[in-house]
Amino acid sequence: MTEEITQAPHHIQLSEESLVKQTTTLNLGPTHPATHGIFQNILEIDGERVLSSKQELGYIHRAFEKIAERRSYYQVTPLTDRLNYCSAPINNIGWHLTVEKLIGIKTPKRVDYLRVIIMELARIADHLVCNSVIGVDTGALTGFTYVFQLREKIYDIWEEVCGSRLTTNIGRFGGFERNFSQTAWDRLDALLKEFPKAIKEFEDLLVRNRIFMDRCQGAGPLTAEMALNYSVTGPNLRAAGIDYDVRVAQPYSSYEDFTFNIPIGTTGDVYDRFMVRQGEIWESLSIIQQAMDKLKDLDPSVYHADIPGYYLPEKQEVYTKMEALIYHFKIVMGEIDIPKGEVYHAIEGGNGEVGYYVISDGGRSPYRVHFRRPCFIYYQVFPEIIKNGLLSDAVVTLSSLNVIAGELDA
Repeated sequence: MTEEITQAPHHIQLSEESLVKQTTTLNLGPTHPATHGIFQNILEIDGERVLSSKQELGYIHRAFEKIAERRSYYQVTPLTDRLNYCSAPINNIGWHLTVEKLIGIKTPKRVDYLRVIIMELARIADHLVCNSVIGVDTGALTGFTYVFQLREKIYDIWEEVCGSRLTTNIGRFGGFERNFSQTAWDRLDALLKEFPKAIKEFEDLLVRNRIFMDRCQGAGPLTAEMALNYSVTGPNLRAAGIDYDVRVAQPYSSYEDFTFNIPIGTTGDVYDRFMVRQGEIWESLSIIQQAMDKLKDLDPSVYHADIPGYYLPEKQEVYTKMEALIYHFKIVMGEIDIPKGEVYHAIEGGNGEVGYYVISDGGRSPYRVHFRRPCFIYYQVFPEIIKNGLLSDAVVTLSSLNVIAGELDA
């Protein structure tokens, strides 16, 4: 037998304060798997919806620019490795091109084409990291583990060329420290044969995957107007529909000799950023093949410009010739002054326009140096494009921007 209860034995009194809607503050980072780097986003969320975001930088600040002003020009190259460490050779060569512009060095065509090969390999390696991580953040791990095997093969080529893999310190003013070995060419040939099939399989895993598309399409949209207002460059700008590429707008290293397309998107969302980077991988493969074809008609012994005052001589010559020994000593000890001047040089990095602004007062070290880091600039748009979106969208949006912590805290 049950007794009907007509009135609750206790009345719950809700205060006016408890009726006010509450939000949650969530720290995304600074050490968190979803940030893929040492930086922090302080999110204010209502349930799973992001209301606002505040960025905190400086966790790995290393004062690159001030260190560069206390080092000789050659010693600055390893610092550039630590900016975008996913495509370090592009940073290295960009610095060399800047100093060559300051000095007035004209490099041989073969040097230009060799540099193009190295830089396009770096672009591919960078995009592989970004796009495979987007897959991971949407719940797909297979593509990540697959393409990282390809990335290791690119590292094998760099290791044969310069002895390093991640932070490469590759090349010298005027060219490379040594000619490409036959082993390097064999590894490059093998990569070009294997890569197209592998990257096609990677695309088959994700491009038309309904779960992947639902997670990416409409997430973190970046309009063309907003991208221009925030000075966004690189794949993130092109995904918004703006076909700006430094390689075409301001050609360097003989990029004007190559034919390639500039992939662009329409909505600037996560899916567009993914597809633009995939398109650029295919274009980079085409550029590398064009460069290898052009090299067949050039003297295979040339790998640097004839600039004895700035290029380290061969070791054997240093041991046997007085003039080479003198140049070696003066270059290593930083006793050869760089001409006075003020230059800015930009290249198309893995994430956008990488620029170096240098003022020389004629000494062994730069008077002033400024690095234009694309990630530092376009990271500012992140709070705008995740606002009113879901927390899960904020994570995948951050991955699709490919924010590299080394470029934030230079």
